[in-house]
Amino acid sequence: MRVDINCDMGEGFGRYTLGRDSELIPLVSSVNIACGMHAGDPLVMEKTVRLAAAFGVRVGAHPGYPDLQGFGRRAMDLTPEEVEAFVLYQVSALAGFACAAGISLTHVKPHGALYNQAAQDVVLARAVARAVARFDTGLILVGLAGSALIEAGVEQGLQVANEGFPERGYNPDGTLMSRRQPGSVIDDPLRAAAQALNLVQNGIEMMTREGERCRVGIDTLCIHGDSPNALAVASAVRAALLDNHITIGV
Repeated sequence: MRVDINCDMGEGFGRYTLGRDSELIPLVSSVNIACGMHAGDPLVMEKTVRLAAAFGVRVGAHPGYPDLQGFGRRAMDLTPEEVEAFVLYQVSALAGFACAAGISLTHVKPHGALYNQAAQDVVLARAVARAVARFDTGLILVGLAGSALIEAGVEQGLQVANEGFPERGYNPDGTLMSRRQPGSVIDDPLRAAAQALNLVQNGIEMMTREGERCRVGIDTLCIHGDSPNALAVASAVRAALLDNHITIGV
C-alpha cells in the first residue's frame, strides 16, 4: 500500500512568516505552494520552490481566492469565468518559478474556500478543472475525495488525486466540518495519526449527489502547514504509516 503526504507551504507574505516549511518538508512527499492571492508573494514562492527542489519533493500550485485578509478561507461570489482566470493566473505564476528552478509542476490543489466550494458546486468545480487543463493536461488535480472537483477533473481528462485530512473533522456525508464548529480541527497528533491510518486503509464513506453512500479510496493526505502543531502531526502521521508498512510517496 502506498500514499502521498502533501503539505500546504509558502504561506508567508512580505515580512510575515507562517509555518515551519524547512522542518516539515523532509516529512512529506509533495507540497502545495501558495501563489500570491490568499498568501505568498514572489520572493516566498521562489524560496519555497527552491526548497522543494532541494529535497526532491513534488511541487504543486495552491491557488486560492484573492483574499489576503481572510487567508482565502472566506467564500467569494465570483463568476466561473473569474475563477477560471484566477486559477490559470496563479498556476502560471508558480510554474514560472518552477521552470527557473529546473523542475516542473506536478499538481494543482485549490486552497481554502475555493477548495470547499468546488467540492460541492459543479459549475465552480468545472471552472477550476478547465483552468488546470488549459495550462497542462498532464497536471494532477487534487480534491476532496469523491467530490465534484474530482469528477470535474475526470471530465477534463486530468489525472486526479482523492485527498483525505488527518487533522480535520468530517461530516456524515464525507465533507469537511466548518472550522467554526467544535471538533472541526484535530489538535492531538496521535488522534490525527490514527485518522490518517484509517483513511488510507479504509477510505472515506461519503454521500453521492444521488443520495447513495459509497466508499472512496484516499490517494493523498494533507498536512496544513499553517497549523501550530503541524510538525508534530506530520511526524506522527508519517510514523503511523511506516509502522503499518505503508509506503509514503506517489
